[in-house]
This record gives sequence, structure tokens and C-alpha cells, in this order.
Amino acid sequence: MTHNVEPLLRVRDLHVSFRLDEGMVRAVDGVSFDVFPRQVVGIVGESGCGKSVTMRAVLQLIDPPGRITAGEIIYRQNDRAIDLTRLSPRSRLMRDLRGAQIALIPQEPMAAFSPVHTVGAQIVEAIMLHERVSRAEARSRTVELFRDVGISMAEQRVDAYSWQLSGGLRQRAMIAMALSCKPRLLIADEPTTSLDLTIQAQYLNLLRELQKEHGLALIFITHNLGIVAKMCDKLVVMYAGRVVESGPVSQIFNSPAHPYTQALLSSIPRMSDSRQRLTAIDGQPPDLSSLPKGCSFAARCPAAFERCHNETPPEFNLEGGRTARCWLASVAVRGAA
Repeated sequence: MTHNVEPLLRVRDLHVSFRLDEGMVRAVDGVSFDVFPRQVVGIVGESGCGKSVTMRAVLQLIDPPGRITAGEIIYRQNDRAIDLTRLSPRSRLMRDLRGAQIALIPQEPMAAFSPVHTVGAQIVEAIMLHERVSRAEARSRTVELFRDVGISMAEQRVDAYSWQLSGGLRQRAMIAMALSCKPRLLIADEPTTSLDLTIQAQYLNLLRELQKEHGLALIFITHNLGIVAKMCDKLVVMYAGRVVESGPVSQIFNSPAHPYTQALLSSIPRMSDSRQRLTAIDGQPPDLSSLPKGCSFAARCPAAFERCHNETPPEFNLEGGRTARCWLASVAVRGAA
């Protein structure tokens, strides 16, 4: 896919570290990727690979003792390029961007809504925080949003508390909250983990429809490659804080270049059971406070050879806008030359 427009979001060589008693944990270690307007990008990898920390860095929501130690996160607002890493998390501009321009659908909607205020009241407050509208106008827009995301009896449910709604309705209310200020970039962090298969399918269809209808760019964080196949245009595969492969979904699914991606693809859960975890890959991910020499996947990789254990592979550019961080990919690059 060729793009003549600038990326809406450009992440370059991003590093996020946490200083803990046991040492410095490099949770995100040189991550780079682009998100273009209206594009759906899937970020996949095992738990702890750094995908959620990367997104929290984009939103400037890294909690101490974590901090961004290097890199750029360029967000394009009209003709203005803003490096989010240079903004204070509490700055006026960052608060204006977060929620209004860049919105998050968190992993657990029960934790995202306050249990002591109605769901509608919380969305009304979010709208009034970012826009100069009356409470009545914000409320009527909230009811309209509830209808848009398929919540029946919207006028009544706007006055419900989160604990009075089913899991599926809470997820829909969460989408309504995320869309309330008409963002340009929506980040969905493992949003289907608590849903059963039928509700999950409805939810994904709704998210894709709304993404197209509102012209949003969407980043979808998941460990489920079946969802990526259904939802995404581009795939970013992370392992031990690094991007090990990226490119168009169809190309990666047809011919994965990195052994880790190959292992993930061979373990896609069957649609008959949404709760089935990805089949375990032999071994464990490395300790991020003491990464091994060489490729961080080498100890678990069936194709690893001597160089893999001694030298860290750079990111190789493959044809079709793909990248892979693997010495075997370098052989493919040389073979194609």
C-alpha cells in the first residue's frame, strides 16, 4: 500500500524504561511504526511484550517509575507536527489531545467508568471538558452516541450506572465515551478479552463500521491474530519490547518472515472457542531487565544459528513496505538483490 499523505502518528525509535529494584527494565526498546489516516493497525505479541506500554507512551500515561528515555512520537494535527514525547503529561496541549484527538478504549470498561456516577454523566463531563457546549447539548449528544453504538433504550440507559449494564453494553458505552469528542485516532487495548464469542463478533463489526463511518485511524492491541485478520490493514508484531516484523496483514499472513510471527500464526485459536489462549511457544520470553546478547527470540527459535545468539539483528526492509528483525530475513534481502 503506497501513501501520498503524511502519517497521522509516527513513532520513531521509542524507548520506555522502568527503574526497579532488580534493575532497569527496558519495556519498549527502539519501537518504530507509522499509522496513516483511516488505517487500522494491529499490534500483537505475548503479554509483557511492550504493546500496551507503547500505547500508554503515546498518550503520555506512563506511571512512575517508568519514563520515556528516547525517541519521538510525532502526531500530525492539520499541518502541525507535534512531538508528544516533549509534552508534559499534565500540559494543557497534552490534555487537549488526549481524549479529544487521541482516544482510548481500555481493556476493562468496569475499571474505566466510575461506579458512583452514571455512565451518561461521565460522557457529558468529557464532552464539556473539551468543547464549549451546554450540559443539555452534551447530554443530547451522549444519547445520540448511545444510539450510534447500538445501545437500545438510549434515553433510559444514559442514566444507568456501569454496574447496571451487561459486559457487552459496557463495551458499547466505552466506545461511545471514546468517540464523544470526535477523535482522529482511536486506540483499542485488548477490548474483547472479557466478551463471549457472539458479543465479540458484534463488537468487532461495530468498531469497524464506526471506524469507516467516522474516518478514524485505529490501533488495535490484541494477542488474537484471528481478530487481526478480520480488522486490520497493517500488522506490527512485538517481542521483548521490540518490533520484530511489520507490514500489510495479507502479506504477513501469507508469508511471515520472522520465526516468532510464524509460531504465532501456527497457533491461531479456533473460532469454536474464543477463550482458548494461543498455543504456548517453547520457553519463556527473556527478562527485560537483563536481555540476552543477540536476538531476544534466539533461545526459543527453532531456526536460530550461531550469529543469532551473538549479534542483535537490525530491522531489515523487505519488499512491499515490510520489515523484519531477523538474520534469516537478511538472507532473503541479499537473495532478492
